[in-house]
Amino acid sequence: MSTHLPLKQIDVVQTAPKRPSQKDLPTMYDLPSEDPNERCLPDEFHYYQPQLLRKTFFPSNSPSYRVLISSDLNLYYNADSYKRQNWMAVVGVSRFYQKRDLRTDYIIWQEEVLPFIVFELLSPSSQKEDLGKTLRDFKEPPSKWEVYERILGIPYYVVYSRKLDYFRAFRLVAERYEELIIPEKRLWIPEISLGLGISSGAYQDIERDWLRWYDAKGKWIATPEERIEEGIQRAEKEKQRAEQLAAQLRALGIEPNV
Repeated sequence: MSTHLPLKQIDVVQTAPKRPSQKDLPTMYDLPSEDPNERCLPDEFHYYQPQLLRKTFFPSNSPSYRVLISSDLNLYYNADSYKRQNWMAVVGVSRFYQKRDLRTDYIIWQEEVLPFIVFELLSPSSQKEDLGKTLRDFKEPPSKWEVYERILGIPYYVVYSRKLDYFRAFRLVAERYEELIIPEKRLWIPEISLGLGISSGAYQDIERDWLRWYDAKGKWIATPEERIEEGIQRAEKEKQRAEQLAAQLRALGIEPNV
């Protein structure tokens, strides 16, 4: 017979470590969103802003099938080196690679058409490079500014800061970028008969300032979704006018034709 006494049962309750109060934790605005070593897009704005530029870019001098618009595409300027831009437009080249396939890269020596305009959305980690203010050793790769200006000679270069609500535009003159004056946050680009400006309003139900294109009359170019909504609103107004007219005719004893 065993002489061992029964073990006393011990209830073990595992508790989570105490967390700091909500007010002591950092917010979205306190934590960095950009990682210089991360290849993917860093935040939602970097998705929506290029999308809006794409949906409103309709240059007058080239049909849509002869315009390439891309975001975050490898722009190769030699066999070993490339830069990834937030948004660019190439006017006068087939939208598709060899007129049949989507591109995985844009290779300058094969395409033989330079991008017409390139955009960079400024962030703390990339602002100095995007504005050509970085100092580098001769062994280091060139900055985006150097590639766009000196190596490729892209006609227009635009940077936009959503936090400070401004954009700066540069035009290539005698192989160097000269900053353009932007009155009232609007810039007209005559080569494509389009203007670029900051619009306050909603896109994808997000109310804020957006960089977008406008036409020769100064009107913001509508996205396909906005055009559909405008059509629905016009149809509704026409219906209301027709119903009001029918009611007026009936008040005069006239039955309107259906």
